[in-house]
Amino acid sequence: MLNIKRAAAIAALFIFTATNVFAQDVTLTSRDNKVELSGTLLGFDGEFYRVQTEFGELTVDGSGVSCVGPGCPNLQDYVAEIEMSGSATMGAVLMPALIEAYAQRNGYTVAREDVDATGFVLSLTRIDTGKLAARFGLRASNTDEGFADLLADEADIVMSLREIRAEERKNAREAGMGDLTGPNRSRVLALDAIVPVVALRNPVKSISPLALAQVFSGEITNWQALGGPDAPIELHLPDMSNGLAQAIEDQIMVPAKLNLAPDAIRHIQPSEIAETVAKDTLALGLTSYAERSNTRVLTLDGTCGFALNAARRTIKTEDYPLTAPMFLYFPARRLPRVAREFLAFTRGPAAQNVIRRTGLVDQAPEEIAIDQQGNRFANAITVAGPEISLEEIQRMTTTLSPMARLTTSFRFETGSIRLDAQSRSNVQQLARALEQGKYDARQMLFVGFSDGKGAAKPNRDIALRRAEAVLRAVSAAAVTANLERVALSVDAFGEAMPMACDDTSWGRQANRRVEVWVR
Repeated sequence: MLNIKRAAAIAALFIFTATNVFAQDVTLTSRDNKVELSGTLLGFDGEFYRVQTEFGELTVDGSGVSCVGPGCPNLQDYVAEIEMSGSATMGAVLMPALIEAYAQRNGYTVAREDVDATGFVLSLTRIDTGKLAARFGLRASNTDEGFADLLADEADIVMSLREIRAEERKNAREAGMGDLTGPNRSRVLALDAIVPVVALRNPVKSISPLALAQVFSGEITNWQALGGPDAPIELHLPDMSNGLAQAIEDQIMVPAKLNLAPDAIRHIQPSEIAETVAKDTLALGLTSYAERSNTRVLTLDGTCGFALNAARRTIKTEDYPLTAPMFLYFPARRLPRVAREFLAFTRGPAAQNVIRRTGLVDQAPEEIAIDQQGNRFANAITVAGPEISLEEIQRMTTTLSPMARLTTSFRFETGSIRLDAQSRSNVQQLARALEQGKYDARQMLFVGFSDGKGAAKPNRDIALRRAEAVLRAVSAAAVTANLERVALSVDAFGEAMPMACDDTSWGRQANRRVEVWVR
């Protein structure tokens, strides 16, 4: 009988992905035959075995053991199995395009085999040897199904149009998958946005987020209340199981403390919303920016006169408040090498080009010169007064004018000092750029801004602390970077440059941010 200490001696402290090997009993024996471990094979990633034993789930380095039993894999012709499940928006178009681009750049051919209405397999074969190297199984259904498949150990990666729910996070942790909100457990792959759309002939041009929530809750039912004709509003939304629909509830309805009207027409695919709305002057839909098609996107406005339009750059900076990140979630287990290489590829410039071609917003940082930043400085002048002095506006202008703003921004969860999900991904992205030396011999300034609720001095102090917290997080994540080659610093201007009106929760959320400026 193998004791716990001897089992631990051959178990590597790594956790990896399950493959599609049927769970069968195996025995792993050390090369000197002194240690033997029996259990149910849960998976093999080409390097490590994952086995359920009487001591719990153990991960064993395959180079140090031999495997006996019907479940043992063929080490000579190992084929990596990677299962992805979740959002149809991501699974049907984006992920296949990225997998094919990765394959072309790494010497593979790709063959597709449809399994059923929502599932298909992409097989990668080495061009030089003709050997099958990997199979990517994709189930393009919805975000709920993706997390359900992960918990059932039927998926290795979840494709999600929303953040993980508290209950899903709890269930994953209890199932031994780690904290899916922790470092390296999730990633923002691309960006989209929730946009209100109308037919091109509709006279309404803008709407406030509060009015948008009131319309979709049924409180406002006539176009006349929005400056349109005296006619009823017909509502169109994504299907309830779609991650976009759940993001709509989180970002539009919850801040207004309202519920979605039950009589809204639901659509399985977001693209159907734009197609329907484009044909009906009296229709109003909520869909994704990438699927807006031949409709007009309404501008988000407010009582203070500030307005925000959905555009590639405002989505990338999160200045547009209804940004909808596209997430990948991974359990705390080791993925096969080809999967790890593919995920590394998705961060590179070639993958960002693929993302742009699909109509989504990529994650590649861009530098925005000060003369390309629209009304931001005009907004600062507008709010100047007793709280924000002319001297502070001048200090901000003098500090930032010689610099350019990065599209990488940082925002915080409502009522918290914790960065939101997209910002946590941005920390890793900026840290990698520092490790690669992209900003060597340059200045990088982390600038904190706040909402206008409360006194200006405390708001500036809070904004400065947030800027310092982001700098610490990025520096800690940039493990291999030589930070002495970059002039890193922080500053804060509090409520001096608002992006939106402060009289709503979404407006205050948009104003609380840390920007990154470079020179």
